[in-house]
Amino acid sequence: MAAVNKLVGSLAKRNLVARVQNSKYDGYRLTYGGYDYLAMRALSKRDSIHSVGNQIGVGKEAGKCSTVRVLPVCRTALMCYYSTDVYVVADEQGNEMVLKLHRLGRISFRAIKEKRDYLGKRKSASWMYMSRLAAQKEWAFMKVLYDHQFPVPRPIDQARHCIIMEAIDAYPLRQIADVPSPGKLYSSLMDIIVRFARAGLIHGDYNEFNILIRRENGEPIVIDFPQMVSTSHENAEWYFNRDVECIRRFFKRRFKYESALYPRFSAIKASDDDKEGQGFQLDVVVAASGFTKKDQKILEEYTETVTGEEYRDNDGASEAEEDTDTGEEEDDEAMVK
Repeated sequence: MAAVNKLVGSLAKRNLVARVQNSKYDGYRLTYGGYDYLAMRALSKRDSIHSVGNQIGVGKEAGKCSTVRVLPVCRTALMCYYSTDVYVVADEQGNEMVLKLHRLGRISFRAIKEKRDYLGKRKSASWMYMSRLAAQKEWAFMKVLYDHQFPVPRPIDQARHCIIMEAIDAYPLRQIADVPSPGKLYSSLMDIIVRFARAGLIHGDYNEFNILIRRENGEPIVIDFPQMVSTSHENAEWYFNRDVECIRRFFKRRFKYESALYPRFSAIKASDDDKEGQGFQLDVVVAASGFTKKDQKILEEYTETVTGEEYRDNDGASEAEEDTDTGEEEDDEAMVK
């Protein structure tokens, strides 16, 4: 027993576990640092990673990130309850990749357990469980999208709450001050939204934070898929319209570009109904790949529980907040011309 206590104490000193003392329990719990270690060890044993480099990004929803500001209209459905850490990693041959660690948090799970019955036999919920589901969902969608030639990073491996993907020489759209042809880029981004929808998917957080522009040719790459939903989702049209509006508002504000042409969800659905029975739906393919509808429901209900109706309540305030954002944006970001 003494040896066990010594080992646990050693883990606690390294912040891999943390002491828990209350009226019902006296012991230790796994920390995110410990969860990181378990995931990294699994990836290392599979020879997916050999070394870890610098941190290159923090998810825009991370509560402690002060260098990136989120535009009110484009806040993700997971808002401040969902964040990520991003690092450069390399394999044994020195090939650089990107490691993304999902970290869900910021609210009490008591409210979720009181309102939802989706935990099944699980007597308690944890951020690690939800973070793992978020990573599994992103991995499943990214793999299916990449296999079907969508403009997304190449997925390499996944373990627990971590995903490894290819490193792309690109700038986030939010950091680009000017482009040769705003109309061409606008059309490309709207075409991607339509292509997603025709495949049965809606990105759900399609904005300048989750779009990269390749340095070599200016082509867009889409990232960040934990919030993706099916076109059969009950709120599909709302998510679709929000994705479209995020792009329209960003182009109007940043590039002074406006277009009367933009996709409508109803038109796409009508077109799909006319072609019923042809082709296949990627949301169905994802479910068949291992990320089940039950997993999807757990993550979606978690999202809905922690966010409620905030987006709908804030629609009227978005314009006023956007005005204050415009003047500060360039001070917060390193702009690329």
